[in-house]
Amino acid sequence: MPEHASRKLSLPVLLLYIVAFSLAIICIVPILWMVVTSLKPEGSVIGEIGRRFLPPFTFENYQYIFESAPIVRWTMNSLFVSMVVPILSLINASLAAYALSKINFSYKKIVFWVILSGMMLPGEATIVSLYMVANGLDILDSYYALILPALAGPLGVVIIRQFYDGIPNELVDAAKIDGCGLFKTWWNIFLPLSKPVMAALFIFSFLGTWNDFLWPFLSIQTEELYTLPIGIPFFMSSYNQDETLPMTVNAYASVPIIIVFIFFQKYIVKGITFTGIKG
Repeated sequence: MPEHASRKLSLPVLLLYIVAFSLAIICIVPILWMVVTSLKPEGSVIGEIGRRFLPPFTFENYQYIFESAPIVRWTMNSLFVSMVVPILSLINASLAAYALSKINFSYKKIVFWVILSGMMLPGEATIVSLYMVANGLDILDSYYALILPALAGPLGVVIIRQFYDGIPNELVDAAKIDGCGLFKTWWNIFLPLSKPVMAALFIFSFLGTWNDFLWPFLSIQTEELYTLPIGIPFFMSSYNQDETLPMTVNAYASVPIIIVFIFFQKYIVKGITFTGIKG
């Protein structure tokens, strides 16, 4: 047996494992609860925890939500918006960060602090003015209303700018000598080097857009344009206390999030690291 395998775990390491496993269980139990409830026949859910995890189970609830509402259309809307918003917002944020990091212009620091101050305001504080602007532009109840307001997030600009500050200025000077303009320098040098941070921010933007409820709920009235978060209340009735259908549609809506987390968790960890970078 290898020497390192025969060593006993120290008390701090053992406590760390216990805390980690405890947190993992705390995170897994709600997901398991949701899935089991979604598989119970409608009207059969009971309050006793032990009996909730016992048969019978059925997939009829999933069949019902597809037959009673345009779930596939709502899913396509969510996927479309959740892909377009991260792509466009990251391009916008990357260009702004490049200008703030490597281009000298008047009042650059003031512009950066104005962008940074946007992180101090919760989205709910600007929702009324945002609605008025969208109404004035006549983009309510359209894909433009779901996409355009999300393109001006300050977090991506701040994080990417911090990353670009770490790229040596000598690369910019060498690109100028080779005849590259500002855009070509950004495209050929800065954009390829920023793939890790861009991937992490893309995932965070995707998850945030997929789960967004308040703004789509206020800006969309046509059922065909619903995203999944605002379509879910369709299955919740104040006259019916049964929880199987809401849990079913929530379980269905959680599948893409779980898939993204499983396959891209290393980028999520990188994203948490990048958000902690000191300027």
